[in-house]
Amino acid sequence: MPSKTIEFDSERELHKLYGERPDNLLAFERKLGLQAVARGNELHLQGEVEQVEQAREFFLLLLLASKQGFRINPSEFLRFLTMYTSGQASQMKKLIENPICLKIRKKSVVPRTFGQREFLDRILNYDLVFGIGPAGTGKTYLAMITALHALIEGDVQKIILARPAVEAGEALGFLPGDLEEKLLPYLRPLYDAMDEVLGPVESRKLIETGVVEIAPLAYMRGRTLGKCFALLDEAQNTTSSQMMMFLTRLGEGSKMVVTGDLTQIDLPAKKESGLLQVKNVLKGVKGLSFHEFDHNDVVRHPLVSRIISAYQKS
Repeated sequence: MPSKTIEFDSERELHKLYGERPDNLLAFERKLGLQAVARGNELHLQGEVEQVEQAREFFLLLLLASKQGFRINPSEFLRFLTMYTSGQASQMKKLIENPICLKIRKKSVVPRTFGQREFLDRILNYDLVFGIGPAGTGKTYLAMITALHALIEGDVQKIILARPAVEAGEALGFLPGDLEEKLLPYLRPLYDAMDEVLGPVESRKLIETGVVEIAPLAYMRGRTLGKCFALLDEAQNTTSSQMMMFLTRLGEGSKMVVTGDLTQIDLPAKKESGLLQVKNVLKGVKGLSFHEFDHNDVVRHPLVSRIISAYQKS
C-alpha cells in the first residue's frame, strides 16, 4: 500500500494541528479511508494514492491556516475535516490562502468559515450590511471587532451599540441602576467581544468616555450618526418602524451593521419583524449588502451546527 510521511518542524507543531487528540486522528482516518500514525514530528500516512494525497493536502492546509492566524483546536480540526471531506475543499483553500486579518493591538482576528470571510469582506466594502443567520455563526462578534478596528484605525470617531430590549418591553425604567446597567444583559455579547481584544480596563474606559455609546432604539429618534460605526444587534426583535428609524440615522462617514436571527423572533404574534420586512423592502437597493449565514458557519461546539440543521429540516 502506498505511504507518505509528512515532516513538521517540531512534535509540538504537529500535535497542535489535531489537538493531541487520538480520537481526532481516528476521525481523520475514517473520513479519508487510510491509516495515520503520529510519531515525534512526523505523520505517517498509508492508504490508496488518492487518499494519501488528500490527507497530505489537508494537513498542509491546516499548517498554513495555523501560520495565517487561524486558531486550530480540537473542534476546529473536526470542523475543517468535515468541510474538506464534504466537497468544500476549494472553499477551504480560498479561506486559508487568502485570509482577511484584522489586527487590534496585539490580537489578530481572522474569519473561521467561508461565510464569515464573505461577511467581513462586505462590512469592509459597504456602508450598510445586514448579517442574518443562526446563533453561533460569529455575526455579532465580527461586527463588533470590525467596529473596534475602524475606531482604532481612525476611520470613525465613535461606536454606537443598539439592541432592542424586547424582554423588558423597551420599558427599562423599572429596572435598577443607570442606563448602562439596565442594558448590560442585552449587550453582553458585544461587551465580551470588546473585552477579548482590548481587555476589560480599556473597554470600560471607552464606554465611560462615551467613545463607545450604549443607545437604546427608543433614544435614537431624531439623531444623525456621523463619523461613527453603528451596530444593531438582535435586529429580528425590531418592529418595522424601529428598523426604518435606525437605518435613517446613517450620516456622513459612517457605517452600519445590522445582525439578527430570524428563527428567534420574540415580538408579539401580531407584530412583523423589521428584519424580516427589510429583506424585501431594500431588495435591489444599491450601496448596501445582505449576507446570510447557515449552519455550516457555526463556530461553537460541533453539536450546535447539527442541532440547527435538524431544526431547519423539521
